[in-house]
Amino acid sequence: MTKEVSHSYYKELIDLQDVKEVEAQIQSLLDIPITSVTDLEKWLKEERKFMIKIEEAMTGHQVDFYRNTEDESIKTIYLHDQQVVQPLLMKYEAKLNEKLCESPYFHQLDETRYGLMRRVRESKIKLFREENIPLKVKEQELSTKYSEIMGGLTVEWEGEEKPFPFIQAQLDHLDRAVREKAYKKMGTAFRQIKPEMDALMDELIQLRHQIALNSGFENYRDYMFVAKNREYSVQDCYEFHENVEKHIIPAWNRLAAIFKSKLGVDTYRPWDNSAKLMKKPPYSEVSALMDGVTEMLGKTDPYFADRFNHMRENGLLDLGERKGKSPGGFCTFLPVSGDTFVFANFSPSFFSLIALIHEMGHAVNGYLEFSEHGPIERYQLRSEVAELYSHGMELLLLDKLDRFYPDEEDFKSAQREELRRAFTMLFGPLSGDLFQHWMYTNPNHTAKERDEKYYEISKRYGLNPVDTSGLEEEVGMSWAGTIHYFQYPFYNIEYSMSMLGALQLLENYRSNPERTVEAFKKGAGADYNQSIAAIYEETGVSFDFSEPAVKRMGEFLEKIIQDID
Repeated sequence: MTKEVSHSYYKELIDLQDVKEVEAQIQSLLDIPITSVTDLEKWLKEERKFMIKIEEAMTGHQVDFYRNTEDESIKTIYLHDQQVVQPLLMKYEAKLNEKLCESPYFHQLDETRYGLMRRVRESKIKLFREENIPLKVKEQELSTKYSEIMGGLTVEWEGEEKPFPFIQAQLDHLDRAVREKAYKKMGTAFRQIKPEMDALMDELIQLRHQIALNSGFENYRDYMFVAKNREYSVQDCYEFHENVEKHIIPAWNRLAAIFKSKLGVDTYRPWDNSAKLMKKPPYSEVSALMDGVTEMLGKTDPYFADRFNHMRENGLLDLGERKGKSPGGFCTFLPVSGDTFVFANFSPSFFSLIALIHEMGHAVNGYLEFSEHGPIERYQLRSEVAELYSHGMELLLLDKLDRFYPDEEDFKSAQREELRRAFTMLFGPLSGDLFQHWMYTNPNHTAKERDEKYYEISKRYGLNPVDTSGLEEEVGMSWAGTIHYFQYPFYNIEYSMSMLGALQLLENYRSNPERTVEAFKKGAGADYNQSIAAIYEETGVSFDFSEPAVKRMGEFLEKIIQDID
């Protein structure tokens, strides 16, 4: 019997502890006869209706765990999902895919509505190997271990034990001595957990390499390009790396000289690379953060503020820092409820403000998609599209940062910081992508070689203008603080691609704010069965990371930063 449980922010309409009942319901889907295209479309609706119940329950359990990694009962439920339910779903997903793809009516489905779904599910059949199921379960266990380690990481600061995000926030400080102290404290913390992180990453790389080999690929990089159904090639990525190194990094070096001058420092050290010129954090209490963001969203478009207030009133935001909470921030969708949930674990800082605005871009995208098309299916969620609206929201709110920085000089500094962040998003995630290309095409590398490669790539890109002498070890091991390498492999370059689109939105907004916001909403609610390029076009921008596009957007961004005086 299905158990219904009411939660404050998600609906549990299926009892995932009752594995036999879950399996019986999936089997009933497999037993449904299909004798026409109409039958097949009805079957797809029934399949989706059942799967979103599972999806919402598992998403809710995951959020519960991220909110409190130290609660054993929550962890037990989450691990049951990963170790018992997920393998069952993998096994039956393959059977459901076979039933669909082997139907004589499969290729009679409307191309406009079902074309993307057909391609995704055919690729799933191509990739599926039963021997990979236990490997993927183990992969999830290792990812969970990463959240536990980082969630429990604390640092001693002025006689008190502080959560790691508090120390990260000190890198914003105007006082250079405080920034340096925070940077070195972070290095000490990473050094303590480094053996565990190395062991986790070594095992993850070997697991993922074996998954790729089992599926007929030479390496995990090539496997992931198929798994992610990318609409561009490995070579396209390498050319993007080169275009950014050629056109963006020289501009970054020029801007670094300006930032160094404003900071009044002779040598640009790693703790200067993150320094903020604003006199104090933008807020002290989470309630003040939410009040201010509501106003900023409302001034941009009433719908944006309406969605934020809805989330605030319905327990769909968890923004405070605390021990035991998983690191980072994310927005996730609840397909039964038709809601989104935003999670963030950051100390009061400029970054925490921008992170919330960024995640609200995702949330608005989710609400518009749901209102236009119903629950978003996982295959439709391409990160090159999703990140366009999160980066885009940041830049649409650029002119409203005075809500948190009313002093004119602080306001200008805050705008520079957001635009500097845009610059870093053109090369930071891209360098992380290059790092992963290297890791997974050289799966037998050592931990020492991994640190050395990370340092080398960092110096080519973001740390190009920074003096890292004496800090090679700290820089080299800092990859351990990036959750994507552990839990979301090859989710990096999409940030850089989508930032090029978001900068086009900013360019449009400066000419015509109302038309740009309407285009943003139109694209955010567009039919996700289209190509990435078509969705970008509906948003009034181009999906283009060619050399001319990179050069033009780099020049545009550098100019508007220099124009803020």
